[in-house]
Parts: sequence; C-alpha cells; structure tokens
Amino acid sequence: MMGQTHALSGALVWLGAVPLLSQERLLGDHAISLTPAQLIAGAVVCAGAALLPDIDHHNGRIANTFGPITKRLCKWIGKASGGHRQATHSLVFAVLMGLAMDLLATHFPYGWWAALFVIVGFGLRGIGLDFEGKEPQSALTDCAVAAVAVWLMHDLDMSFAGFAVGLGCMAHVIGDCLTPRGCPVLWPMKWRVEIPVVPRTDGKVERWVIMPILTLGVAVLTVRSMLGDMATNWLTRG
Repeated sequence: MMGQTHALSGALVWLGAVPLLSQERLLGDHAISLTPAQLIAGAVVCAGAALLPDIDHHNGRIANTFGPITKRLCKWIGKASGGHRQATHSLVFAVLMGLAMDLLATHFPYGWWAALFVIVGFGLRGIGLDFEGKEPQSALTDCAVAAVAVWLMHDLDMSFAGFAVGLGCMAHVIGDCLTPRGCPVLWPMKWRVEIPVVPRTDGKVERWVIMPILTLGVAVLTVRSMLGDMATNWLTRG
C-alpha cells in the first residue's frame, strides 16, 4: 500500500483504540487517560509508526527520508530481516517496537526524542512531504519539520508511546495483508496471511475506495474525540 494509506490507517487505528485503552476493567493499571494534546500526539506517532515496517525496503519511500543515513539503514535491516515483507511485517516486530518505544519514552527521554524524530520523519515522507527529483531538499525539509514536531511534543507525558507505535506497526501489517503476497504475521513461521481485496498498490481500489474511507474515518473520530472532551470539560465545570 501507499505511504499515505498506511499513515491514515495508523491515525484511524489510534483514534479508534483510545476509548478501549482508557478502560481500567480491560487494562487495569496499564489503562491510559489522555489530554487533547496527548490524543493528537498519539495520532501523529501512530501514523508515523505505521510506516516503520517498511524500514526493510531500501528502495521504499521512507528509505530516502534522511538521505543516505536511512538509505543504508533500510538496506541493512532488509538484509537482516530476510528481505521486504518478512520479519518487520509481523506481530513480533510490532510488539518489540512497542516495548522498545515504551522503554525509551518512560525511562530514556533523549533516546525517545531521537526515535520520535525518526518516526515523525517517516510519517512525513509517507504522506508525500518531498520534492520530486530533489532528495537533498526533501531530506532537509523532513528533518526541519520533524525537529519542530519533537520540540512541540517533548514536554508531553508520552508514557502511551508504546501503545501508539505497536498499533501503528500492526495497522501497516493488516493493510499489507489486504494486498497480493500478504505478510508473515506469525513470523518466524513462513505462513503468510493474504486477503487480496486491494489488487495492486496505488490502484483504483486504494485511491478511490480505501483512502476516502480512511480519511472519513479519521475525520469522524477526531470530531467525536474533540466533542467528547468538550462535553467532559463542560460537565466538570458544571
């Protein structure tokens, strides 16, 4: 699937999951309660994390995010993971990334800021923040906008980051399972989940069906969340 589709799916999954993540009867002490700023930050992180599984593709869209640095990183990870749509497109990868980001966000803030910079940069490249044929300018723009995003979020309590990153990775895997070739969801098992309702990447189904549905879903859930916060504040004041 296209980067825009993955990013939208990540934001949608986050906005849809937040009500469940706040249920103490389901998650106990791990339940989260978010401010509007944290809700938006989580959507940004989840959208960016929804590009992370493609870090195994040295010719993929995100490989050029930060120039030769990410190009080489993606090439190395691709070889280590067995190629494109192998280990990084699995439940194991999603869980490990979620746990790693939770550790950074709760105990190592500088490490988390660095990871956040990369995640946001991937998300920006995924939604199309680049200039065709001008990679140096594109990479510098991604760096500048990602740095601003990190600065805006650096004071927020991001203890929910593990949930956002893990959900974003799973959104990507589910999306790719809807295309030919599928994904080895239960890696290291070789069996692949493949439900090819999207015949090809950037085809008519993705552009004119999947993306509009995801866009509408993100808009509806965002409005619902904002109205819910407004109602809660009004009742609290009353």
